[in-house]
Amino acid sequence: MYHVYGLGNALVDEEYRVDDSFLRDHNIDKGHMTLVEEERLDALVAALSESTPKRVGGGSAANTITAVQALGGNTFYSCRVADDATGQFFLKDLTNLGVTLNANASAEQGTSGRCLIMVTHDAERSMNTFLGISTELAESNINEQALRQSDYYYVEGYLSSSPTALAAAVTCREIAEQHNTKVAVSLSDPSMVEFFGDNLRSILGNGVNQLFCNAEEALTFTGTDRLDIAVTELCDVAREVNVTLGAKGSIYANGHKRIETPGFSVNAVDTNGAGDIYAGACLYGMCHNMEPAHAAHLANFAAATLVQHYGARLASAADYQALLKNLPSA
Repeated sequence: MYHVYGLGNALVDEEYRVDDSFLRDHNIDKGHMTLVEEERLDALVAALSESTPKRVGGGSAANTITAVQALGGNTFYSCRVADDATGQFFLKDLTNLGVTLNANASAEQGTSGRCLIMVTHDAERSMNTFLGISTELAESNINEQALRQSDYYYVEGYLSSSPTALAAAVTCREIAEQHNTKVAVSLSDPSMVEFFGDNLRSILGNGVNQLFCNAEEALTFTGTDRLDIAVTELCDVAREVNVTLGAKGSIYANGHKRIETPGFSVNAVDTNGAGDIYAGACLYGMCHNMEPAHAAHLANFAAATLVQHYGARLASAADYQALLKNLPSA
């Protein structure tokens, strides 16, 4: 029934363009995601009061599910939002694309999650995230029937920071394994690997079908400074591994072969969401019987297209469809 069942945080992104001096003045870790309390987020918004942010639906796994759906897949997403304006904005954003959501996504009380994204002139994105009620994502938000009827279960590593969300992620993996639903995991961010590595390993269990990460996450997870060694070690925890290399493209590897797929030379203005759309394009390709190198080629093109614009998603479903129509020959 579904190509991909996603589990992840429900966030609304508020994106600003800033200088490096703003990051230094406010002690923001450049290029990484930092979890913050609502008061800290509000203080940063106040400091940016003279700027108008771009406001869009976000959340790492939600961005990936959006890509799969808009490319032509059929998807289901389990999340948790509060019954507030932010939560309703998030839900409407996904349902307008045709994504099916768990019926109990909207809670009666609480505050929906927000992610403040600061983009510098070198296209790096630094995120300060208030998870809000997303931290209460739990096993009760799982739709087991939809999960059983999906080709893939996809989960973001960001869930490793919440005990209840972690439990839900592990339960979903166990259900998927029982019903031959393939399991795909994203490591999400170096900070998740550094501070919640044991929880990430719980999500991975005894091994998964597919692992997505960037080079920094791969090196941090494996504790080495050599990417070739890191890729080999990651193949011990996933049958197939995709490691993104920014403008250089990406590496696909399994226990038998390794393929480096070149990237595209573009003028990047915002790298936010590049890894998410890469995973979404790959999953779409794999669900439609693309060879791994072809799926990686599509994913590289999708990421290169996205980073030329501000925001973690392309503007419309038509823009995602254009990726398939305009994909250059490998």
